[in-house]
Amino acid sequence: MMAAKGLSEALAQQRLQEYGPNAISEIKRNVWLLFLKKFWAPVPWMLEVTLVLELVLGKWAEAIIIGLLLLFNAVLGFRQEHKAQGALDALRRRLHIVARVFRDGQWRSIPARDLVPGDFVHIRVGDIVPADMVLEDGQVLVDQSALTGESMPVERGGASTVYSASIIRRGEASGTITVTGAQSYFGKTAELVRAAGSKSHLEELVLSIVRQLVIMDGFLVAAILIYASTTHMALGEILPFALILFVASVPVALPATFTLATAMASLGLAQRGVLVTRLAAIEEAAAMSDLCSDKTGTLTQNKLSLIATRPWGDTTDAELLAMAAVASDDATQDPIDLTLLAAARAREAVIPARARFTPFDPATKRSEAAFEVEGAPWRAMKGAPQIIAALARASGWEQAAQELASQGARVLGVAAGPSEAPRFLGLLALADPIRADAPQALRALQNFGVRVRMVTGDNVATARTVAGTLGLTGRICDRAEMLEDCGVYAGVFPEDKFHLVQALQQQHKIVGMTGDGVNDAPALKQAEVGIAVESATDVAKAAASLVLTNPGLTGVADAVETGRRVYQRLLTYTLNKIVKTFQVALFLSIGLIVFNRFVITPLLVLLLVFANDFITMSLASDRVRPSQKPDRWDVRALIFSSFVVAMAWTVYIFGVYLTGRAMGFAPAPLQTWDFLGLVFSGLGNVLLVRERGHMWGSRPGTFLLSAIVADIIIVSMLARVGIFMARMPLSMTSWLLLATMAYTLLLDQVKVPLLRHLTKADARS
Repeated sequence: MMAAKGLSEALAQQRLQEYGPNAISEIKRNVWLLFLKKFWAPVPWMLEVTLVLELVLGKWAEAIIIGLLLLFNAVLGFRQEHKAQGALDALRRRLHIVARVFRDGQWRSIPARDLVPGDFVHIRVGDIVPADMVLEDGQVLVDQSALTGESMPVERGGASTVYSASIIRRGEASGTITVTGAQSYFGKTAELVRAAGSKSHLEELVLSIVRQLVIMDGFLVAAILIYASTTHMALGEILPFALILFVASVPVALPATFTLATAMASLGLAQRGVLVTRLAAIEEAAAMSDLCSDKTGTLTQNKLSLIATRPWGDTTDAELLAMAAVASDDATQDPIDLTLLAAARAREAVIPARARFTPFDPATKRSEAAFEVEGAPWRAMKGAPQIIAALARASGWEQAAQELASQGARVLGVAAGPSEAPRFLGLLALADPIRADAPQALRALQNFGVRVRMVTGDNVATARTVAGTLGLTGRICDRAEMLEDCGVYAGVFPEDKFHLVQALQQQHKIVGMTGDGVNDAPALKQAEVGIAVESATDVAKAAASLVLTNPGLTGVADAVETGRRVYQRLLTYTLNKIVKTFQVALFLSIGLIVFNRFVITPLLVLLLVFANDFITMSLASDRVRPSQKPDRWDVRALIFSSFVVAMAWTVYIFGVYLTGRAMGFAPAPLQTWDFLGLVFSGLGNVLLVRERGHMWGSRPGTFLLSAIVADIIIVSMLARVGIFMARMPLSMTSWLLLATMAYTLLLDQVKVPLLRHLTKADARS
């Protein structure tokens, strides 16, 4: 009989060739090609073009610095990709287990990867199910929480199916393998992780900004070349100028500033219990509009707890728990038995010594114990309420049981008494309790304007109870309504979570996903912000971009707050860079066309790039306050606002130029005068745009103030001594600095209504 159920070794090998190993296929990728690929993307293109231009101009020091930035970005991206690949590696390791299989008429142990459909295998307590299988004999209690999201272990027997990677908590059973490898329930989850992934909004942003600046630069270069052609200006004279105009327009420090800001933020988050595995996730957290939160183990504790007792008649709580405990046993390792025993001991209930114990049987739906009371034989029973009540001939308990079940609890009946006439003692309710910190963490996220949606494998009744306790709003939907706008999704499968994230992304939402199990891994990787909680499996942690190292969800709100602060800093830097690019490009090109001379030398333009752009990298640590709504980059509004402010600064710098001419400066000192005006206006612009309200609304960060003061001192001394430029007296430099400060205060009155709409925060701290 048994032999007919198993396979022969020859047939098993034939099927192994047909179906492949019971493992997740590994795609070997060339490490060097992966590394070189990091140089082929919008951000590297920007740096590479700038590097070539610097080499053409013979600026070796600048070229070396840009080359180091390019290499830094490539190494960082390569390292992060290896971390992301860890999700698939963790899944693959989970299949490296041994299975007991019946082949050629005898039982043997083989690697699980060698199992094939049709194999007859045996599973018992503590085993990880090696592949999807249909049971044929025996009964088991199966923990599927890490796979399907169900918080309660489930009974399986007869012709039921158990899935690969679930864990046997009680009992033994044998059955036939139906599906293996990537086609199994677990394998499909692995394939979803492999295919999952979202586009980097940060990279798209940088590319969009660069595109706008290059378009503007192209028009200006074309105008200059037309002008040079009509005035018969020598090509050797105009070409270096056109190249240096392009260098001034390329935001060389933009990628480095973004990397620095997010890297510094990641260090701060690590101290608060949040590990960042993908730096771009910090900026994505600022824009996160929807958070899909797993229930089991994320919002709840993923362990059974006794939440209510309903003694019947004159029975006391202690008596009810004592009889439930005597009908339980530690040896079964049944979560219900362990929970009831712990509750009875905690309340110091007196548990009588028993003579015999019958474990829970799915056929009878109860467990039972025999013991003596004053020499008379008694028995205690616990199990399905309708079964226990029928044995005890009790009635009127239905409404109480229904009330408990409506709270999402698992309800048990308890009876005890003389063997011939047991008495119904009452009801016990068990459930997966809410994490103590979950309601507060969710309120913090909602205060940040994040829509929290709970996603669970539990039924609608349980989901409704949990949602009500947590204060979650919105419709309670089942699996058939996955694409509806709901606050809670119940009865979902792993692929449902993955597709839900995709559906929200198609609605142009920035999606976060919290979770802890294997079932969450595909959605964690697909979401812009995948967050693995502290109790998460290795698979979930490898797929996530943020990993919480402390219990609870407080770290999620911390990540959002930190992301919003980073956004404010990057917005300030980007505004400043675009404004200065417009100002410098317009001044150089219009100055040449109108005055028929170079208003500043190419060397001073390069010096200006370092004096302003790299100093403003200190904005990465500026003091800011996060906005209360998701931050989304609006490149068009950003460019328009920057252009208006840039026009005001262009008027200023032409005023500086005309003032210098009026004072009779020779061409070389006049170019120094223009250079100082550009540097000082650049620093003034940093202070101007860092505050969406009036600039005196908050004090800049210490590092930023120090950088500004150092910049002023350095360029003033260079001008005083005459290094890289003609000499300029300190008295003239001081007057120009004061004039710039006055103009900045005047311009502050104009920019407040212009820039305020770019962010929801009107003040800084």
